[in-house]
Amino acid sequence: MDSSIDSHSEYIDQTFKEVHLDGEKLFASEFYDCTFARCSFTGCTFRACRFVNCTFQQCDLSLIQVPDSTFSGTRFVDSKIIGVDWTQADWAVVGLGDPIGFSKCAISHSTFIGLSLKELLIKDCIATDVDFREADLTKSDFAGTDLSESLFSSTNLTEADLSSTRNYHIPPEQNVLKQAKFSLPEAMALLYGMDIVLIEEETSD
Repeated sequence: MDSSIDSHSEYIDQTFKEVHLDGEKLFASEFYDCTFARCSFTGCTFRACRFVNCTFQQCDLSLIQVPDSTFSGTRFVDSKIIGVDWTQADWAVVGLGDPIGFSKCAISHSTFIGLSLKELLIKDCIATDVDFREADLTKSDFAGTDLSESLFSSTNLTEADLSSTRNYHIPPEQNVLKQAKFSLPEAMALLYGMDIVLIEEETSD
């Protein structure tokens, strides 16, 4: 176990526990197969850093800045990652690798606008007011996630799993939903805003 993280350093298969770098700046560090447990990086800037097959567990990464950093096969579990602009990161080299994934996390007030993140995992999360406009989220998994006030427009959700997803507003005419998975009664939200009239059938006694 290591307790310190420095700029311009390389870390391989290390575990960092209860590290606090709130408001700090980290430059050009690389992490391979590392685990971060109960760490706090609130407001930290990761500039040109690289994370490959890393795991963040019970960490606070709210308001982090990620300019020119790369994330491949990185997982966030039971963590708080609120208010992050993921468009700052460098996704050009991630397209051929595993995408990032969030499980049981709070990722509200973040943005993924315009990103191509196929097979993105956002499962059992709180994702309020997240911007997914113009993103390619083909085959992504949103199951069990609360998407209150999140934005979807020109979003590709082909074959995405939105079963048991809650509180979403995804206009079908503005997004690609081919073979996307939804579950009732939440899927009724897809009809809101459409110029149709729903008639409830009367049942005979």
